[in-house]
Amino acid sequence: MTNQPTAPLDLEERRRVRDAWTATRRRIAALEAEAAELLVAQIAFHDEDVAAAPHHRDAIHRSMVAEYAAAARLSTGTMEFAFADALALSTALPRVREAFHTGALSSAHVREIARASAVVAEAIRNRVVAPETMALFETAVLVVAEAETAARTRVHARRVASALVGETITERHRRAADERCVTVRSVDDGLAVLTAILPEWAAVAIADRLNQLTRTVIRARDAGPARDAGTARDAASGSDEATPRLAPAHHEVLTADRFATDRPCGEARSDPTISSVDGGTYALDPEAESLPADTRTWSQVQADLLTDLLLTADPSTVEGDGLVGVRGRLQVTVAATTLAGLDDRPAELDGYGALHPDIARALAGRDGGWTRLFLDPHGQVIETDAYSPTESMRRLLRARDQHCRFPGCRQPVHRCDIDHTWDHAKGGPTRVDNLAHLCRGHHVLKHPDIPEPQRWTVRQRPGGVLEWRSPLGAVHTDRAPRRVAFV
Repeated sequence: MTNQPTAPLDLEERRRVRDAWTATRRRIAALEAEAAELLVAQIAFHDEDVAAAPHHRDAIHRSMVAEYAAAARLSTGTMEFAFADALALSTALPRVREAFHTGALSSAHVREIARASAVVAEAIRNRVVAPETMALFETAVLVVAEAETAARTRVHARRVASALVGETITERHRRAADERCVTVRSVDDGLAVLTAILPEWAAVAIADRLNQLTRTVIRARDAGPARDAGTARDAASGSDEATPRLAPAHHEVLTADRFATDRPCGEARSDPTISSVDGGTYALDPEAESLPADTRTWSQVQADLLTDLLLTADPSTVEGDGLVGVRGRLQVTVAATTLAGLDDRPAELDGYGALHPDIARALAGRDGGWTRLFLDPHGQVIETDAYSPTESMRRLLRARDQHCRFPGCRQPVHRCDIDHTWDHAKGGPTRVDNLAHLCRGHHVLKHPDIPEPQRWTVRQRPGGVLEWRSPLGAVHTDRAPRRVAFV
């Protein structure tokens, strides 16, 4: 059965709904901007109250936050952030404030920019950088924020802040490391939330190793029933592969048609006895329990693995510290001068943000998979000198893409497929300028098996720019993430 092409009138109606939704989102953003302005007015009242009673500054602030949190039915933490974001917009980010009012930025974008700007603001207060640095930060961030999702904006804004005030980032990381801790909070029904505040590189490595272990467990579980079912079918049909090789003396007793196969795991036995070839019977243990089928979800397997690893393993000097034991995949970009100890510019934990130079050096000293990257004047990766010729293209693509190249997707490259933009089966070459990382969910959108009315198409432009076209004809451009540097 073939899918009928979408009628022109139907396409127009679908586009109208999409465009109306987009316009509504912009109006919502503009209303959020108005709400932020009202918080700025309240901050002015707060400052007047503090000036009149400076000894009660904390109480005045807590009362203000509680008033608005109760009125809006929001948590205290959410309200604290809302006031902080509004203050940043009014005092340090005039262009972001303007874009927020026009609906060009959502409240999520503003939140990420305002929080990243705190690093620059601190550096300005401490006279580490000039006051004009904030305007430079704002300009560099808006270029990405007005064309990307809030999640991608967060990463870019942190990179810009790191590049502008590198020494401040290093000091902040050093101070923040003292705040690492583990806490437990009950959430009733026999469950609790275990929270660990860790260095970012360690948390990323832990999460990645858990993902690897979970994938191994689930693959083994899913492969088991299929293998057992295949064996059972072969045995039932008398296949030589499934039937045990029997000695001639017993061929008249045990034959293929009398050879019983195992039942699927968890299936109850109707007969409580086992018969032997000589006619004897043996009773089953009524207390014995059948092994239940493993029906755990991905998240449940992860939680169980974390529990097992923590409760059954002991810290040991033989195993080394966390850096020695890193088995998760981390991709770090660090300048050669920093690696050599000539400066302390922060490195970059790809996809997350700045990394303390000491941690980058320690990781480099324990890992043999480092690759030198060459950047063009715009910060784009153009070459790598990896030793393996086949792996070098993969390393180059991993460094260039960092995540799935569908607009807005943040799935890291190690969970993505390397896709031929121009289908290899149709003559597309295997070259870097025809390859890009796509996660499974977005990879299938361009697959020929997808009905044409729902299929996306993509072209790769120079510089690794992907140009996606939606089924409704909208064009979305995704550019490769750039390394941020100010000279």
